[in-house]
Amino acid sequence: MNPDTHTVTGPGRVPVRSNTKKLSLRDFDIGRPLGKGKFGNVYLARERKLKVIVALKVLFKSQMEKEGVEHQLRREIEIQSHLRHPNILRFYNYFQDSTRVFLILEFAPRGEMYKELQRCGRFDDQRTATYMEELADALLYCHEKKVIHRDIKPENLLLGFRGELKIADFGWSVHAPSLRRRTMCGTLDYLPPEMIEGHTHDEKVDLWCIGVLCYECLVGNPPFETASHTETYKRITKVDLQFPKLVSDGARDLISKLLRHSPAMRLPLRSVMEHPWVKANSRRVLPPVCNTHH
Repeated sequence: MNPDTHTVTGPGRVPVRSNTKKLSLRDFDIGRPLGKGKFGNVYLARERKLKVIVALKVLFKSQMEKEGVEHQLRREIEIQSHLRHPNILRFYNYFQDSTRVFLILEFAPRGEMYKELQRCGRFDDQRTATYMEELADALLYCHEKKVIHRDIKPENLLLGFRGELKIADFGWSVHAPSLRRRTMCGTLDYLPPEMIEGHTHDEKVDLWCIGVLCYECLVGNPPFETASHTETYKRITKVDLQFPKLVSDGARDLISKLLRHSPAMRLPLRSVMEHPWVKANSRRVLPPVCNTHH
């Protein structure tokens, strides 16, 4: 297949060729809005010729220039276009006009994990362990490609057709998700000690974040959440971790091994996937791989 061809997974695999004709808004039927952000909106859309359903992210250049994030967008397009993993939201292509940049992304029908968590209050061991296995596998793939996400939290995780997790917003995390955290501390809840303390950080920040996420999934709120920045900051740097009774021993063990002050001491991703609690509870189903051409 031509290197300029991006594979769109619909029923069967449909190539969207970027080399034959420049894409434009005229190639899409635009549906309902999926989310609003600081730099634009995301819409459900259908590519007219191929009838493929996608998410179309519309970003306003003026807004991005004002915030000085165009370089970040370029980097993100570069990163995302090379990532292929069942638990990472696919980036298919992009095009632009004089005022906007359009990103063509995989559509995740079950929406944001954040909204789902708000709806359910908290998730059970099976659901949380499944997410942990999916996330660890996806991040392992990223880290092997020298990509650190740095911003794993429920707002940046989407759910696919079968409820499988999809990591989105690779530092399009700058393009604020529609649902901001309602806590006073915002994303401070997910910041690891080394970032708060201003030390250099590496891919092990993602290990801290999945520990926080695991806790939030099971309990319904992040582990270090307080009413003030200073308090949260203190609890994170001290790793003041307290579990309610409802958290099982196995889950406590996993979370405690990820939420370590020293990045080098955090449980590696492979060990997360092999952890007894994850093994016993995960119900991960890999999507079927279809190699036949329809």
